[in-house]
Amino acid sequence: MKEILKNNPNIIYNSISGVEFIQFNNLKKYENILTHGFTTRIGGVSEGECATLNMGFNRKDIRENIIENYNRITKALNIDISNLVFSNQVHDKKIKLVDENDRGKGILKESDIKGYDGLITDKRGVALVTFYADCVPLLFLDPVKRVIATSHSGWRSTVREIGKETVITMNKEYGCKSEDILAAVGPSIGKCCFEVGNEVYEEFDARLGDIDGYCERISDEKLKINLQGIIKRTLLQSGLSEENICMSDICTKCNNDTFFSHRGDMGKTGSLAAIMQLL
Repeated sequence: MKEILKNNPNIIYNSISGVEFIQFNNLKKYENILTHGFTTRIGGVSEGECATLNMGFNRKDIRENIIENYNRITKALNIDISNLVFSNQVHDKKIKLVDENDRGKGILKESDIKGYDGLITDKRGVALVTFYADCVPLLFLDPVKRVIATSHSGWRSTVREIGKETVITMNKEYGCKSEDILAAVGPSIGKCCFEVGNEVYEEFDARLGDIDGYCERISDEKLKINLQGIIKRTLLQSGLSEENICMSDICTKCNNDTFFSHRGDMGKTGSLAAIMQLL
């Protein structure tokens, strides 16, 4: 799997002191103003089904191990652990504006950030954290206005167009322009493995329409849906330029030796994290 990561033209594979994570080429170009990463499952101290780099406190893991995992990844990304701000994901499309007052929420202190699948900020030293184990990570940067956002796009959030909602929020609240925004679509369950029933297809079709090009029917009752492709279409419809959208094209279930996968691990798994911070 590492060879696939190393040979992928859209991402950068990193291993720092044993901690393995990826970065996205379009965001990496702005490392003078941004540090970012998407974790793998490799390089931590967690055991059992969460082995080894589990980022989620809601998994079958102990707090001391998870804190040590964060110490390792934040050191690799040159982020202070006290800068982290956690999301609280409910598979909706709400976006939370955060600032310096939110640092530490969800990891070092109690959080009042409830019911948000996306975080956004224009403040330096505020590290946004969202969580995954097959759902689609979306990372955004406006290098002109210096605004970042990260959104958790499971299938329900994809239906609700959380990517579009993130772009709208960046434009409305921070004066961004869609044509300036860069987006990265991280590793998630791919069309190859995202098998669903007709009720899921019908919800996509009712809300979004014209999705047959993103589907492959495998029986009268089952079909496969390309979440990453639908999200890219949503981002394009939101005014982003195609050259500003980085697609990882990595399936977490196919590669669950490297990434936690809810389906690949039969529900017994840890959490990956997308982390972004303005410098």
